[in-house]
Amino acid sequence: MIRIESVTKRYADGTVAVDDLTLDIPDGSITVLVGPSGCGKTTTLRMINRMIEPSGGRILLDGQDLAQQPVTALRRSMGYVIQNAGLFQHRTIVDNIATVPRMLGWDRGRARERARELMDRVGLDATLAKRYPYQLSGGQQQRVGVARALAADPPVLLMDEPFSAVDPIVRKGLQAELLRIQSELGKTIVFVTHDIDEAIKLGNMIAVMRTGGHLAQYAPPDELLSAPADAFVEDFLGTDRGIRRLSFFTSAGLDVTATPIVTADADAAQIAERTLPELPYLLVTDADGKPLGWAKAEDLAPRTDAGDGASTEDGASTADLLPHGRPFVLGQDSLRDALDCAVLSPTGWAVAVDGTGKVVGVTSQETIATAIRGAHAGRATKPAEPDADAPDAADTSAAGPAQAPATDGPAPDAPDGDADAPVKAAR
Repeated sequence: MIRIESVTKRYADGTVAVDDLTLDIPDGSITVLVGPSGCGKTTTLRMINRMIEPSGGRILLDGQDLAQQPVTALRRSMGYVIQNAGLFQHRTIVDNIATVPRMLGWDRGRARERARELMDRVGLDATLAKRYPYQLSGGQQQRVGVARALAADPPVLLMDEPFSAVDPIVRKGLQAELLRIQSELGKTIVFVTHDIDEAIKLGNMIAVMRTGGHLAQYAPPDELLSAPADAFVEDFLGTDRGIRRLSFFTSAGLDVTATPIVTADADAAQIAERTLPELPYLLVTDADGKPLGWAKAEDLAPRTDAGDGASTEDGASTADLLPHGRPFVLGQDSLRDALDCAVLSPTGWAVAVDGTGKVVGVTSQETIATAIRGAHAGRATKPAEPDADAPDAADTSAAGPAQAPATDGPAPDAPDGDADAPVKAAR
């Protein structure tokens, strides 16, 4: 456990960045520090690995005062990931990842073997090993940064707004990847962000900090959303915190019906049998059970000519179908996902699928509302995260030279350009 005990950071000009902060960060979990600019969240993170030295108080790791440890050894014992990855532009990807193992005295072959293992773990193709950072997308560079931080298998991982410089699609994939890796490795992660949605998605515990370095509230995300400590926290969470809280209720057990579902070649009897009085539409699927779209029953009358749309033999043309909208994965996605799908559906009904994308049923907004009322009477739990299917191909962000984070004193020497030479300084 990391214990931050009455820690203060005051600069020479009198500015107080962190004021008497006490925080217990549990082992094997993700603790998120979140708050507006100037709240001291990044300063707090950097005091853990002593990139910034506290003015008062102490920070302990498993009962050991970090101020008593050699700073170089301390930094090498912790993974560190920053915005824009902070990669060495003159080194290949494999040698970037191998940086800390080389600092610790590993031979080049062993360090590179470890780097290639981690490339696979974070979802990077092995063919990227000999490329340079500028040849990768922004999302791929962030994956390299995470792999480098994990290279020496540190128990603690510090992450300073690592995903803020990539687009929303890539960010979502990186967040899911981090949760997958965490489920496998169980690291103690301290994560800094200004995005409350990211904090809620990733954090087991969330520390909300206010300007001046004061701790406003420290709680699990569901408690934070349901019982904000004061007006500042409530305002920071936003007016839609009730909707956000639905992310903690799983869709498992949500009532779905398979009645209004037909294949594209359904005959008149099947269409009549499956039409619900309260739903004038039927969901049309292909032969594999994948959703094609919604159609009115009368539009599904058997026909021999599908017109300009794709042929469905005796059924309706796919050109006649309304879009089915984004489906949700029953039992894996949350009630918030299900509600979002229903609201965005042209029929007001959400399509539920299994993990393979096959339709298992549909559900109405009213049914979801009933499930929400029932869920509030129970205990909220985060739905399981699916394995990330990294969407880095969609990331076209430019990858400029990364800037090293500022320190509170002289920066350690950076590794020189020779990847094979002994490395002198901690990162």
